[in-house]
Amino acid sequence: MTQQALYDHPGPRARRRNAMLTVVFGVGLVALLWFIYLRFDAKGNWEARKWSPFLEARVWTKFILPGLWATLSAAGLAMVLALAFGVVFAVGRLSERVWLSAVAGGVVEFFRAVPLLLTIFFLSYGFPYLIQQPVEPFWAVVIGLTLYNGSVLAEAFRAGVRAVPRGQSEAAYAIGMRKSQVMRHILVPQAARAMLPVIVSQLVVLLKDTALGYIVAYSELLQRGTELVANFGNIVQVAIVLAIIYIIINAALTLVAGRLDRWTQRRGMRGQAEPGGLGAASTMSQG
Repeated sequence: MTQQALYDHPGPRARRRNAMLTVVFGVGLVALLWFIYLRFDAKGNWEARKWSPFLEARVWTKFILPGLWATLSAAGLAMVLALAFGVVFAVGRLSERVWLSAVAGGVVEFFRAVPLLLTIFFLSYGFPYLIQQPVEPFWAVVIGLTLYNGSVLAEAFRAGVRAVPRGQSEAAYAIGMRKSQVMRHILVPQAARAMLPVIVSQLVVLLKDTALGYIVAYSELLQRGTELVANFGNIVQVAIVLAIIYIIINAALTLVAGRLDRWTQRRGMRGQAEPGGLGAASTMSQG
């Protein structure tokens, strides 16, 4: 039985066309960047005096570094909690107990549907009326990020678990593993490895969404940036510096995720190569 190809390699004409389009779009992008540079230059945004505040130590120690620390601390804690939330509720949605699956599905769908900004706003200004105690902006941001991003990650984990071949779980049951062990040792690790690009993308979104803490006066990087603008008035320069900081952090997160992906793949290949391992059992069960 022949297997139909899903993608045809481009021929000579198609390659020439693709090369021409690449050149055209490249020239267009360079022209756009040059136009933006000239417009900024016409307004004097590249003058040294407008960038000189960033050479002062107090600008970094009073505004940027405290804001960066607040952003990273909220994002780091929310990432850990969101990953745990996602795994727990993904397992809950996959449960054979209808009541557990329904409750987990309701929670996930609710927090996916509610805008994150509204969740943070409610946690900071509405929830204190219920508990008769104020909620710190830090926890309002962290819990809001956890609930929303954890719900999105729960769907990613669930999709990853369903994508694992059934032979893997059948082989695990065949060697006497319980369902909780199959989920913990077989399905969830493979789902996490398969969905790693989606997980990293969502964690990058989580990091950027810490800027929504501005609505509850949480002193994260964007909030500190607005204070910097109020003191020096260089809004374009502040925006560019903050954007560069966000880009560096997200690039570092992506780099770490790439290394983690390669490390898990090497471990998976070693595990499959072990004689008598689960991979061999899976092959026998499918034979």
